[in-house]
Amino acid sequence: MTTSSLDDFFLQCRTRCESQLNQILPAHTSDPLQQAMRYATLNGGKRMRPILGYATAELLGYDFDHVDYIGIAIELVHAYSLVHDDLPAMDDDSLRRGKPTCHIQYGEAQAILAGDALQALAFELTVTPNTHTDATKQLKIAQELCRASGLAGMVAGQSQDLLSENKAISLKELENIHRKKTGALLEASVRLPAIACDADQKTLQQLTDFASNLGLCFQVRDDILDIVGETSVLGKTQGADISAKKATYPSLLGLQAAQEFADELHQKAIKALDGLDHKTCRLREIADFIILRQH
Repeated sequence: MTTSSLDDFFLQCRTRCESQLNQILPAHTSDPLQQAMRYATLNGGKRMRPILGYATAELLGYDFDHVDYIGIAIELVHAYSLVHDDLPAMDDDSLRRGKPTCHIQYGEAQAILAGDALQALAFELTVTPNTHTDATKQLKIAQELCRASGLAGMVAGQSQDLLSENKAISLKELENIHRKKTGALLEASVRLPAIACDADQKTLQQLTDFASNLGLCFQVRDDILDIVGETSVLGKTQGADISAKKATYPSLLGLQAAQEFADELHQKAIKALDGLDHKTCRLREIADFIILRQH
């Protein structure tokens, strides 16, 4: 598969996701809360989570409409997490994807409420026929998203990340933070579509192993880009982790060893797909994109 074909796949997925988001969060509104929700969500994100969902559906032989709402729900959770992550009480960042962060644009109160509303909307979407016609599957998907985004996943990881600032932590502790803060939602981006598309248990486990390694690889690459990237390319403040005195893989291992670890995780993710249908080359190429990305 050529690079251009992957680019075409990305464009197709992003266009589809943006279209759905525009329907759920319409542009013509005078409500500041809805404006803030739209601003936080439709601001040029990579849409990597829906893309992984679409690639999983393709692998399993299902049409994209089987996973549209799953990808959107996960993207809404991701968007809300970034709004809260940027707040002064947390990472205190003023730039996101090259634009003023939501609280800079709309004020802290509206930003907090926009994040709250995006989270509620995400879970509302998971229990509708658009997500799955089987109510049991709806509940399973909602439960897994709760787990990935809450105390067992993203929120717990964010809490541990904040508590680790200005402290010496071990590599194991850092991995636990990253697997929760970033990895859990990326893993859900593959698992939930696989559940919706009736993957058998063996396939689901392989896809889970792939996504688990890919999620940690994604965060390690983020740590590296915080050092070697440029603000104009990253779309967020370069060096923010260093300024906040956060533990990162480069700070604990050194830059070269951190890159070697990211490469190792990338290879483990690829290996996890062995024996699956040839269409997993799409997932393999997404893994290649993640390890090489510049933003």
